[in-house]
Amino acid sequence: MPDKDKCDVGINEPRLVARKFLARPQHEGVGAIVRRSIGRLVSVLFTAPAGFPDHPHRGFETVTYMLQGSVTHEDFEGHKGTIGAGDVQWMTAGRGIVHSVMPAPQGTQRGLQLWVNLSSKYKMIETRYQEMSSKDIVEITKDGIKVRVIAGEAMGSLRQPIPKSWNAFVYVLEGEGIFGWSKSSPVNAHHLLLLGVGDGLEAWNKSSKLLRFILVGGEPLGESLVQFGPFVMNTKKEIDQTIDDFENYSNGFEKARHWRSESGLSLDF
Repeated sequence: MPDKDKCDVGINEPRLVARKFLARPQHEGVGAIVRRSIGRLVSVLFTAPAGFPDHPHRGFETVTYMLQGSVTHEDFEGHKGTIGAGDVQWMTAGRGIVHSVMPAPQGTQRGLQLWVNLSSKYKMIETRYQEMSSKDIVEITKDGIKVRVIAGEAMGSLRQPIPKSWNAFVYVLEGEGIFGWSKSSPVNAHHLLLLGVGDGLEAWNKSSKLLRFILVGGEPLGESLVQFGPFVMNTKKEIDQTIDDFENYSNGFEKARHWRSESGLSLDF
């Protein structure tokens, strides 16, 4: 977003910034540097041989968007593929998956991953994937503002509606900007902004550099949530059952007994 350009995102009842968080770096997987935010938004930076070798999931979806470089995904269902800069993989873990996510052998890989909780009635569905290459993602440029739409709609007269019943947040990737009608203090990279009630957001670039951020919104499920590492369920009893299923290769994890990724590594849980 160029200097002094304003992006009006639903100005009838603009949302204010309710809370601000700095996503601090930490080491996870094998040598990867991760910044975790609320809402399970993860920013990842890693170079080979760092990565995320064989590990399980159940009860939610992952949306992975590559900003730089590429990673290869492989799982016990036989699915294997590589996504590069600008590509998206939307994986529904459902009742269970064991997979690995490893970087290209050269260069630095940088990406984002959002964990999307599944409602109780969908937590045990079969695993499935949606993959989109960068060339197939809708990209709109208008008045110096560029938007890439992975899911939903955008750029209706430079206004992005956010239903009032939805939760929403902003994560700043690059640059420095002001978000929200209150003209609050400028926010720079790696900050997550939890937005208050309203039907849109206003954003201003406050430097001569590019301002790059993502806006995420979704309707709350209104259900209890219990997370244990890579498992996201509704109750502790369901978490205990998931651990038992994983350890005994049952109820969705049967193929994990004999499967190993080509990397030949695994994470312990």
